[in-house]
Amino acid sequence: MCGICGFTEKITKNETGPRQTRQEREKILEAMMAALVHRGPDQGNSWLSEKVALGFRRLSIIDPAGSVQPMANETGSLILVFNGEIYNYQELRQELFKAGHRFSTQGDSEVLLHGYEEWGEHLPDHLRGMFAFAIWDESRQTLYAARDPFGIKPFYYALADGALLFASEIKGILPHPSYKKKLNPEALEQYLSFQYSALEKTFFQGIWQLLPGHFLKYDQNSSALTVEQYFVPTLYPDNPPKRLNRTEEEWIAELDKVIADSVKHHMAADTEIGTFLSGGVDSSLIAAEFTGDRAFTVGLGSDTGHYNEIPLATELAEKLGLKHRGKRISEREFWEAVPEVLYHMDEPNGDPSAVALYFLSREAARQVKVVVSGEGADELFGGYCIYCEPNALHLYQKLPSSLRKGIAQLVSRLPKMKGRSFLIRGSMPVEQRFIGNANLFTADERKRLLKNPTRTPSPQELLADDYQEAQNLDEASRMQYIDLLHWLPGDILQKADRMSMAHSLELRVPYLDREVFEVARRLPAKYKQKGQISKYLFRKVAGRHLPAVTSNRRKLGFPIPLGHFLTSESGSKAVIQAFSSPTAEKFFNREALDELLEGRGSGRGNTNRKIWAVYSFLVWYDIYFHEQPKTVFEEK
Repeated sequence: MCGICGFTEKITKNETGPRQTRQEREKILEAMMAALVHRGPDQGNSWLSEKVALGFRRLSIIDPAGSVQPMANETGSLILVFNGEIYNYQELRQELFKAGHRFSTQGDSEVLLHGYEEWGEHLPDHLRGMFAFAIWDESRQTLYAARDPFGIKPFYYALADGALLFASEIKGILPHPSYKKKLNPEALEQYLSFQYSALEKTFFQGIWQLLPGHFLKYDQNSSALTVEQYFVPTLYPDNPPKRLNRTEEEWIAELDKVIADSVKHHMAADTEIGTFLSGGVDSSLIAAEFTGDRAFTVGLGSDTGHYNEIPLATELAEKLGLKHRGKRISEREFWEAVPEVLYHMDEPNGDPSAVALYFLSREAARQVKVVVSGEGADELFGGYCIYCEPNALHLYQKLPSSLRKGIAQLVSRLPKMKGRSFLIRGSMPVEQRFIGNANLFTADERKRLLKNPTRTPSPQELLADDYQEAQNLDEASRMQYIDLLHWLPGDILQKADRMSMAHSLELRVPYLDREVFEVARRLPAKYKQKGQISKYLFRKVAGRHLPAVTSNRRKLGFPIPLGHFLTSESGSKAVIQAFSSPTAEKFFNREALDELLEGRGSGRGNTNRKIWAVYSFLVWYDIYFHEQPKTVFEEK
């Protein structure tokens, strides 16, 4: 795991040669690299030519003595900076060796260089792993960059003042003098609904994320930039061809085998590997499969309360023979960590579990450099409870649409009561009612809250093309497809990468493997949700390796006592102070903020999550645009 950054020389029509001296460009690159030092504290190196500057911060995991980056091929015509791990690099190395390529290192970085020589822009199609890399072609004066299929590793870029800038994190681009920092108001408006930065355009005007499964090509001579997609997480429709009509036991055996193989590949390292372990089935199965011996858990609340998974994890760790470390997060620690969490996130994130993941990563980083974790299982195998909603709505939706809409209009005028949401949601098509696992502010609520609403498309308009691509799938699979494209990279993997890298910890996700996905995408709907049982077949696989109480446990997912935290003395003080700040006055209407505060801790709807989302934005904005909390990070 590492941090990469770089920039091309500014292009001007009436000048020849660099506009900046080499020393000036070195200084800029050093500042960009310094912003990413947490991603790679072991080593920092750079490579500069007349037209490009490349920087690299290294966290040594594989071939620590070799594989130094930026790395050049034998002729010096190709230069690589690479963040991530390629788990099939040994197989690719043999394939490339037979094709005539020769290697001077033992790591996976050099495989990318030779793979690019052999396959060109089709290189990502051959890779099994997590990656974001850039290759500069000195002879052609072009830059090629690619991001892994699911978005495990990040990559950001900007075109500014005639130059291409890029980095693993947005904060790696900000030090470049050509970029002028400015908020993107459309990102704020979408965030209020999605809970995360939902657009290809980030919260920083002019900085873009390279989407998962995409690569970009930049020609320095013409300033031409193109972005292309090489991977789509397409799911099979639920009318599979005859070759897929297998028995349940056959599906269980195949899925069991491919998960075990993925975990084995994810254990490649020249350093010790640990595992995150909660009380849920996803991390528990990985803990049962992996060959390390250290497990890490965090919890909140009382020793035995709903928000503390440490007792469950401790019990399982003992059965699996793992050395277990549990960390209780106090309320004070939670609130004190929020500014640093949001600093490392780069963009606002309304998911409070990021704070728990921050502490979990810190605990693990004290003993290991690498962990494996269970992200992706819910998206691949149908694990979210909301995916069972189509089963619950099935009979009701047989009523005429006009009747259901009439009932919805009637109950929407009534006080909130049990079944009200069911009747309202049952009147909507899935495209209207589901935009992802978080659906915070409605369009009317956003308009009421924001002082200056933009003309950005509604969430439903934003997702329309994706729903169209999945029109041949059952409803639950369509929801799953939307989450694979948006929720997974935008929320789950974003916080996993940033919170682990905040502590220089490499986090690997064995479920998000191309071989595992090839099995998961073919699973019939009946094996993903069975009635109100989510991840049905996956749980059957887990039952082969875990106690039934673990494999059958309902999803918890980093539970946070948000209602309690928001109404406590310290929480109330923090939220009220933020909601009364000049930043709040700049973006939000006072009456709408007061209404939110009145509902704090009530548990009505998702008011607590809405408050947290607004609070997170306000803290984040002050960090990046008022630059108030720098001393907090220096004191760490």
